[in-house]
Amino acid sequence: MLTLLLIGRGMDFLSTWIATPNMVLEGNPVAKRLGWRWGIPINLALCFGLAFWPLPAIVLVTTSLLVAARNFQSAWLMRSLGEHFYRKWHVERVQETRPSLYVFCLLGQTVLTASVGVAVIYFSEEMVVPTGIGMGIVAYAIAVAFFTLLAVYRMRRATRFAVPED
Repeated sequence: MLTLLLIGRGMDFLSTWIATPNMVLEGNPVAKRLGWRWGIPINLALCFGLAFWPLPAIVLVTTSLLVAARNFQSAWLMRSLGEHFYRKWHVERVQETRPSLYVFCLLGQTVLTASVGVAVIYFSEEMVVPTGIGMGIVAYAIAVAFFTLLAVYRMRRATRFAVPED
């Protein structure tokens, strides 16, 4: 379990570092606040602590690997454009989209992903590994929905209170 946790968390860290080495694009405010300096030792402690509990360990490994895969999907674009330019470009695209369409597509993505996790849980016959994987898929879907909605809320709030440029 420890090896799996170190691989899962390591891939999440590696994919985050490749996508946003300065944490400009980090969606998790806790991780962003901790930064690399505190995030690494805290995650190592988390890995060592959870290694003794198979179900939470499998949930975390699954979620971490799915987050890493999502990070790697756009990391090349984030790196090639630069963190600040990519953020500006992405914010502009979101602001040009109707909020209802954006949220509908986000919920479509996350509900469909979570439904796969629910199906895995349902058909796992209470076996620890498949149940943990299913729970990890559901946790990933919830995390994507939560942190994406949080980012959009913050973006819209900042735009509402922004001082107009001359």
